[in-house]
Amino acid sequence: MELWNMTDVPARPFSSLSNCTVDTSYRFTFYQVSYSIIFLLGLVTNGLALRRLCLSPCTMNSTAIYMVSLSAADLFFVISLPLRIYYYHQKARALSSESGDPSSWTLGAAYCHLTFTLKYISLYGGIFFLVCIAVDRYFAVVHPLASTLRRLRVAQLVSGGIWCLVLGLSVSLPLLRSAAAHQHQPCLLDPSSQHHHIIILAALGLVLGSFLLPTVILLYSYCRVLSVLRQPRHHSRSQRRSRRHTLTVIYWVLAVFLLCFVPYHINLLGYTLTHVGLLRHCALVKATKAVHPVVLSLASANCCLNPLIYYFSSSLVHKEAPGGGGSGSQ
Repeated sequence: MELWNMTDVPARPFSSLSNCTVDTSYRFTFYQVSYSIIFLLGLVTNGLALRRLCLSPCTMNSTAIYMVSLSAADLFFVISLPLRIYYYHQKARALSSESGDPSSWTLGAAYCHLTFTLKYISLYGGIFFLVCIAVDRYFAVVHPLASTLRRLRVAQLVSGGIWCLVLGLSVSLPLLRSAAAHQHQPCLLDPSSQHHHIIILAALGLVLGSFLLPTVILLYSYCRVLSVLRQPRHHSRSQRRSRRHTLTVIYWVLAVFLLCFVPYHINLLGYTLTHVGLLRHCALVKATKAVHPVVLSLASANCCLNPLIYYFSSSLVHKEAPGGGGSGSQ
C-alpha cells in the first residue's frame, strides 16, 4: 500500500541529510510474520463473509451490496500477499547471507505491477466502500423516506462506479511510480531521481485526495447519524436492538479508519515531503522510516478487520427489506 517503498533505501533528498539514516533491518522478518498472519486471517474471514452474503440472495439489500464489494476488495489484497511474503523472504536471506542483491525482484515487471495494483485496490476499495456503508446508514437514519437512494439497483450502480474508480486509481499509481523510477530499478526500490519530484508529489496528492475526501464524507455522515440516534425517543425492543447495531457499526468503522488509514497517510505525507526536500528535518526522516513497517502493517490489517463490520451489521443486512428504504429506526 506504499506510494513508494520507504524503507528499502536510505533517504537521499538532499546532501545535508545524506547521513540521516535509521536501522530498519528488522522489517524483513516483521513483514513476513505480519503478512503471513494477515493472509491467513484475511482469507478465512473474508471468505466466510462472502459465502454468507452470496448464499443469502433473498436478503440482499444496499448494505449487503457494499459489504460484498468490501470483502471482494479485501480478497484482492489477500491474494497478493504471497508475492510480498516471498519477496521479503528473499531479502531476509540475502541480508543474512551477505550475498546477492537484497533489493532484487526476481518475478518480473508484470508481477511487480500486479502487487502494487492489488494493494491499491484493497486500500482504496476498502476506504470507498466503508464510505458507502456510512452514506447508506446516513440515508437509513437521517432521511429514511429517501428510499430510492437505497434501492438494490442504485446500490449496484454505485458499487460498479466505485469499482471503476478504484481500478483506475490502482492502475494509474503504479504507472506514476514507474515514471519516477529508473529504467532497470528493482520493483520495491524507492524512486529518488531529482527530475521526477513533480511526479512523486502528483502521486502523493492523488493518494491523499483519495483518502481525505472520503474521510470528510464518512465523518459528516456518521456525525449526522449520531445526532439523530441521540435524540430522546420511545423505541420498541427491536428498534433499540437495531439502534445498538447501527452504533456498533459506526464505532467499528471509525476505529478501522483511526487505526489503519490515518497513521499510514500521515506517515506517508511526512516521508514524501522530506524525501523531495520540502521538509529538511533529520528527526522526521528517521521517524517516518522507523515507523513505516508498523503503519503499513496496520493499513494492511484492515482486510482482517473489515469482515467484523459485516458481523456487527448482520442484523441490518438480513432484517431490512431487500429494496432498501428501511424504517428509519436504525
